Amino acid sequence: MISEELQQLLLKYCEPEDQLLQHIDRETNLKVLMPRMLSGHYQGRVLSMLSKMISPKRILEIGTFTGYATLCLAEGLTQDGIIYTLDINEELEDMVRENFAKSPLNSKIEYILGDAQQSVAQLNETFDLVFIDADKKNNGTYYDLVFDRVRSGGLIVVDNVLWSGKIVNNAQDKDTKNISSFNDKINEDQRVEKLILPVRDGLFVIRKK
Repeated sequence: MISEELQQLLLKYCEPEDQLLQHIDRETNLKVLMPRMLSGHYQGRVLSMLSKMISPKRILEIGTFTGYATLCLAEGLTQDGIIYTLDINEELEDMVRENFAKSPLNSKIEYILGDAQQSVAQLNETFDLVFIDADKKNNGTYYDLVFDRVRSGGLIVVDNVLWSGKIVNNAQDKDTKNISSFNDKINEDQRVEKLILPVRDGLFVIRKK
C-alpha cells in the first residue's frame, strides 16, 4: 500500500524492534507458510502504542499465528493484566510456545488452541482491547461475538481491512466482497467510533462508545 522508501522512513522514526521480535520475524519467514501474515515491525509498534495508550487489564487476540502481535499487544498490559490469544493451528504450537517462553511477558499470556468461537464463549472476561486477525470471512462473526464483552471506551482492532488495495479497486472476488461488507457493517454501527489506519494491510480501529 505504500512505497518501500516511505516504509523505511516510517521505520526510522518509530521505536526499534527488540531481539525476540526480530527472531520471530526471521524464523517465521524462514519456516512458516504465508509469512506475510506476521504483523511485522511497524504494525507491531502501532499495536504496542495503542495498547500502551489505554493500559488494558484484559486483551483478547483472535489469531495468534507465530505470536509477534501477541507480544506487542502485551507490552501495554497492566501489572496484573492478561492477554488471551486464540488460534486453531496446532502445527505452530511448539514454535509459538517457545517464542512466548523467551519473553518476560510470558506469565501474562494465555495461549488457547481450538475453535475461536467456542473459546471466546468459555471466557468469562470483560476486555479493554480486542485484536481480530484470523479468517477474514468471519470478521463480522467475531465482532458480534466479542462486542458485548468489550467495556465502554474499549477498542476493537481488525487487521487486513484494505486487503492489499483490492478494497480501493472494488475487486469482485469473494474475499474482497466479504471484507468490504464487514467494513460497511462497522461504518453503519452507531455504537462505535471508528477509523481505518492505512498501516500495512489496513487496521480498522473501533472504539466502543
